[in-house]
Amino acid sequence: MKVSGPKPLDEIEREIAANTRAYVVGPYLQKRGAAPDSNQRSFAARLDEAVGLAAAIDLAVVESVQVLLTALRPATYLGKGKADELAARIEAEEIGLVVMDCALSPVQQRNLEKAFGCKVIDRTGLILEIFGRRARTKEGTLQVELAHLNYQKSRLVRSWTHLERQRGGFGFLGGPGETQIEADRRIIQERMSKIERDLEQVKRTRSLHRASRKRVPYPIVALVGYTNAGKSTLFNRLTSAEVLAQDMLFATLDPTARAIKLPHGARIMLSDTVGFISDLPTQLVAAFRATLEDAIEADVLLHVRDVSHEDTQAQAADVQAILRDLGINPDDGQRVVEVWNKADLLDADERARQLEVAAHRPEGARPVLVSALTGEGMDRLTAAIESRIAQRRPVYDLALEAGDGKSLAWLHANGEILAREDDAEGGLKLTVRLPPEREGAFTARFPQAQRQP
Repeated sequence: MKVSGPKPLDEIEREIAANTRAYVVGPYLQKRGAAPDSNQRSFAARLDEAVGLAAAIDLAVVESVQVLLTALRPATYLGKGKADELAARIEAEEIGLVVMDCALSPVQQRNLEKAFGCKVIDRTGLILEIFGRRARTKEGTLQVELAHLNYQKSRLVRSWTHLERQRGGFGFLGGPGETQIEADRRIIQERMSKIERDLEQVKRTRSLHRASRKRVPYPIVALVGYTNAGKSTLFNRLTSAEVLAQDMLFATLDPTARAIKLPHGARIMLSDTVGFISDLPTQLVAAFRATLEDAIEADVLLHVRDVSHEDTQAQAADVQAILRDLGINPDDGQRVVEVWNKADLLDADERARQLEVAAHRPEGARPVLVSALTGEGMDRLTAAIESRIAQRRPVYDLALEAGDGKSLAWLHANGEILAREDDAEGGLKLTVRLPPEREGAFTARFPQAQRQP
C-alpha cells in the first residue's frame, strides 16, 4: 500500500480556506446616491471586486451584501442596528469569516468580531493574505511579511492584561512587569528590524543585477496595469515564456524580466510587474515600491487595460494615480503606451467603436487595441514600442566616400538609415539612428559624424 507524504502548506491552507464559509460585506458611504470618496466605481462593481479578492484565496463565499451608510460609526463602522441584523444572518448561515470591503480600525475590527461571533478581516488584511499566498521570490516574501507585521502591530489591542509578567521588588516598587501585549510588540518590532536589514541586502543585489543589465544597455519596457488586466498573458505572448496567467486577481506578484528581440532587430528587456488595485493600502504601496523599480526606470511603459471591463475607465484612473505617486507622468505619450487588451471579448460593434476612439487620439499617444490571448494587434503593439524606443536613440549625420560599401553595410547591420542622398561624384550623405549599445562602436568608426541635437 502506497503511503502519501505530508501535504504542502499552501495546499493545506487552500483546503482550510475552501471549508471556511465567508460573508463579504460592502459598507459604502452614500450621499445623494453617489459615493463621496475618490473611488469612481459603482457600489455593485466594488462589491464584485471584493468577492473576487476573497475568491483569490479560495474562500467559499456564501453571500455578499451591500450596506449603504450615511455616516461612519467609530465603534463598529456600521450602525448598531445593521450590525445586529448582519449578526443574525451570519449565525443562521454558520459563517466562519466576514470580509469587510473597507479599512477598519483595530477597535472596529475587535467590536465587529464580538458582534458577529466570528473572525473579521478588512480589505487591507485580505490583500495582505493574497500577497502572502502569491509571493515566491525572497524579496516578495520579505516585503509581504514586513507589511503584514506592520499591519498586525496596530491590531494588538489591550485584551490580555491578565497576562502581566511580575518582576521582583518590595512594596509599590515592584509593580507589574512587561505585559503580554508589550512583549508581542517588542517581538514584532525586532522581527521587522531584521526583515528591513534583509531587504536592504536584497535591494543591493537587485541594484547590482540592474547595473549589469545597464552594461548591456537594452531599453527596458515595463508592463503596468490593473490586476487581472492581462499583463502576464501579454508578457507570455511577447516572450514565449510561461509566467502564471490566470483569470484571478493578483495571479502573479513577483516581477519577471526577459530579453526579447523586436521585429526590426532591436533588443529590449521586457518586465512584468505586480498589478495595481483601487484603495491599495498605503503600507503596501511603500512595501512594494522596490518591486516597481523596473517600472520607475523603464524607458517605455505599457499601460495594459481590460477594455472589456465595465469599469475600465475607473481602473485606468487608479493606475494613473499610482504612477503619479511613483513620479511617472501617465500622460507622457512618448513614454507610456496604452494597450487596450481583451479585444477578443468585445462584440463587432464595440470593437469598431474602440478602434474609432483610438484613431481620433493624437498619433504620438494613440492606444493599441490587442488581444494577448489570440495574438490580435501584436504587430501594432511592437511597432508602437519600436517607435517609442527610436525616439530615444541618437541620430547622426555623416558622409561616405564613393565606393565605401563596407561602411554602408556596417551601418545597415548596426543601425537604421533614416535618409540617404547621393551626390554627383558617387558619395553618400546619410542620416543614421543607432541603438545606444552601438553608439560607441559607431563614433570610433566614424569620428567625422555629427550628432543631431
